[in-house]
Amino acid sequence: MSKEVLLVAGTRPEALKIAPVAIALKGHPGLRPTIVHSGQHSGMVEQALGAFDLVPDVRLDVPRHSGTQAELVSRLLPEFDALLEERDPAVTLVQGDTTTTLAAALASFWRGIPVAHLEAGLRTGDLYGPFPEEGNRQMISRITSLHLAPTDDAANALNSESLPDSHIVVTGNTVVDAVQRVAAANLPASSPDLIALERTLDATGGRLMLVTVHRRESWGRPLMRVLNAVRSIADRHPDLHVVIPAHPNPGVREQVVSLLGGHERIVITDPLDYPDLVRVLKRASLVLTDSGGIQEEAPTFGVPVLVLRETTERMLAVDAGCAWLVGTDTTRILAEAGWVLGSRLRLPLGRNPFGDGRAAVRVCSALERLAGLPTALPRREPFATLVGVR
Repeated sequence: MSKEVLLVAGTRPEALKIAPVAIALKGHPGLRPTIVHSGQHSGMVEQALGAFDLVPDVRLDVPRHSGTQAELVSRLLPEFDALLEERDPAVTLVQGDTTTTLAAALASFWRGIPVAHLEAGLRTGDLYGPFPEEGNRQMISRITSLHLAPTDDAANALNSESLPDSHIVVTGNTVVDAVQRVAAANLPASSPDLIALERTLDATGGRLMLVTVHRRESWGRPLMRVLNAVRSIADRHPDLHVVIPAHPNPGVREQVVSLLGGHERIVITDPLDYPDLVRVLKRASLVLTDSGGIQEEAPTFGVPVLVLRETTERMLAVDAGCAWLVGTDTTRILAEAGWVLGSRLRLPLGRNPFGDGRAAVRVCSALERLAGLPTALPRREPFATLVGVR
């Protein structure tokens, strides 16, 4: 009889990164995937999984009123505990560093169910940057049975915290699997805003810049500085069109609309379906973002990235020359964007330092070991060797 693996997602990035694992486990002779939607971001998880023809198998009921982290954890823990008692899975696989991830890992640990942590080992060393993600992932690492590190740097960070090397497997990042799969499908745009923008770009030969800003530490004055820079960049480059998918938080969206609304070459959209986001990345000349996922996805298409944060747990992109840390200072953003756009910089294709598109296969082999099934994959083959990065 096959053993059940719970694949937990509560946010869009989590759904995108577990999707390749769910696909790789389909039809597995010894492991049976069950996708659990925590309910943290209703609608967004379903949207992301839909890009891979997947749907949640289980959806938890977590009504929220105050929207605080404490409220969400207090509602998620008993829901996860009841689910674990009912299903008694062999493994719970969690991804990243969200409240969903922390709650599912903690409930599983209390039940004695092994936790596999996808994208383990990311660190800034600053508990308040990003907040609360850095604290979440450090806590999760202490109760994890299998650390699925995306890169050698992440594995080394775990080793430096005295976590056993035998519990760490370097896999690459499954988001590279995801973005390659969606890009190869080359689905037509579904957003009316994007359809209209693509027509304009085709007719004028204009360039495209993607902007995404959503982190809590960017809200308020830092976001204002970023948005002022975006408007100035658009004004200085008449051939440049900007697309900014607005965060669903009403306060963030209001700030975006008030500062950028009405500009003839700035398009503010609702959050884009993942295939539409991939279309934008493929076509973009520059990306400004505080998103971790886009830092990992953009190198697949050779798109330069300006990271709108003071620190990043993805220094591999910076070290590889794929991204530049610019923070939220208007002057610095303008200077770096001007250099990239003025030089028409493009990076080499096929040299994504985060993965080669086979991370999910390595994850499955590691899960086989954790579940007590035979496997032949070495535990710590250097990831740089696997993907050809030197």
